[in-house]
Amino acid sequence: MTVDRNALKKWEKVREFALGLPTAAEEFPWGESVAKVNGKVFVFLGVDDGSHPLGVTVKLTDETAHAHALAAPGAEPAGYGLGGSGWVRLPPGEKGAPEAELLCDWVEESYRTIAPRRLITELETR
Repeated sequence: MTVDRNALKKWEKVREFALGLPTAAEEFPWGESVAKVNGKVFVFLGVDDGSHPLGVTVKLTDETAHAHALAAPGAEPAGYGLGGSGWVRLPPGEKGAPEAELLCDWVEESYRTIAPRRLITELETR
């Protein structure tokens, strides 16, 4: 499976943004990229090698943001039961998919949901 260049550029921007958040770290459980804060995943990034479709999975607890994300082309509740907790999988390569900036906003919201208060305060003072 080939990776759409525009989708890959969007995915790379989201990954870079996520890893730039306070104390964010990339790990590869299950062979996929995730960004963690304080040992907890705040965004699942999947793989970029073309073996699976690109995806960004975030936790959105705000009802409006959650509904907006689920309305995006190809979006769906995350698998493995995570969808019931507000996790949404978004494929950046779908026609009409959200732009990188909106995906980054949702990554930040997911980060704020998972990160401890002191790191949220640090984020707000940047």
